[in-house]
Amino acid sequence: MEINSTLAVSASALRAERMRLDTIASNLANANTTRTPEGGPYKRREVVFEAEKFDSPFADTLATLGDEARPEGVAVTDVIEDPTPPRMVYEPGHPDANAEGYVAYPNVNSMLEVVDLMAATRAYEANVQVIAATKRLAEAALSIGA
Repeated sequence: MEINSTLAVSASALRAERMRLDTIASNLANANTTRTPEGGPYKRREVVFEAEKFDSPFADTLATLGDEARPEGVAVTDVIEDPTPPRMVYEPGHPDANAEGYVAYPNVNSMLEVVDLMAATRAYEANVQVIAATKRLAEAALSIGA
């Protein structure tokens, strides 16, 4: 795989993980939002990733090696709402309580969001390291010719 392809794969992963981090931050920020413009409590969102094939200047050469030789990055295809029902908490004095005194809270589990946040952060850091290693490799290749 050429250096530009390596950088493109890592760059696509950085973009995707940034979107994932933004979505997790939104989920955490709205963990107690009981009223939205759409009506009802906030609904947890999740990012959907999909493999994305890249074109390469060496596409003809890679085609002879098979489709698995083509570099693949990642793309965000959608941000979906979690279909899990809201948490119902008995709070009869709350302004959003129903007739029985229950308030519908978002289906956001803060602990799971923090775990997802840590995983997304680690994935982001790993791709930053790949870019740094690719840069060092390119610098070493250039110094050989000097």
